[in-house]
Amino acid sequence: MAMMAENYASLAKPTVLIVEDEAPLLTLLRYNLEKQGFRVDEAADGQEALLRVAEARPDIMLLDWMLPALSGIEVCRQLRRRAETRDLPIIMVTARTEDQDAVRALDIGADDYIAKPFAIEHVIARIRALLRRSGRVASKGTLAYADLAMDQDAHRVTRAGRPLHLGPTEYRLLEFFLQHPGRVFAREQLLDAVWGRDIHVEPRTVDVHIRRLRKAINQGDEIDLIRTVRSAGYALDSDPDRLG
Repeated sequence: MAMMAENYASLAKPTVLIVEDEAPLLTLLRYNLEKQGFRVDEAADGQEALLRVAEARPDIMLLDWMLPALSGIEVCRQLRRRAETRDLPIIMVTARTEDQDAVRALDIGADDYIAKPFAIEHVIARIRALLRRSGRVASKGTLAYADLAMDQDAHRVTRAGRPLHLGPTEYRLLEFFLQHPGRVFAREQLLDAVWGRDIHVEPRTVDVHIRRLRKAINQGDEIDLIRTVRSAGYALDSDPDRLG
């Protein structure tokens, strides 16, 4: 029973080991991954990465190619030689963009390859895809309300089958609303949920992104699914009479 509970915890909140010597990038990755529900461990060089894995094997490794002490390629090579880490999912991250570099990383044993600079959303999507393929995390599935549907795994949103194009903030706003349909949220609550408690953003910024979200999801004579509730905030609701 204890083993089953441990496995479930790992599936519910996978651990990502970030091996990166650029402090600002490491901070950015940690913040965004933790916000998406991952546990994050970190190492600043190749030797430390091997020690971290020996102490507590992560569910996946985000491994920079160019590292002090021991290169990412050598870290990957050593992990693949060990029986206990032979199947550890590894995504190689590098500023090297030549095709032969990608081939070399995959030949050494990396499961995926991401070139810098990259979009955080792209990195998170690749992490989730690799974790699903390795059986270490369950699919997030689809959120739906009225004729809106959000495929969280593919990061796609449709309305009545029509693809919608959302910016990253509008996507997170809609995702939060879809998780709590009909509930009214004040601007401050939306700021905490979508932007985070540690980020200073003016409450009126919420209004700007709500307008963008409305423009993205509503066309023609479609019902406006984002309701403004006077002196209260916003809600995802298709019944205007209910909210007044």
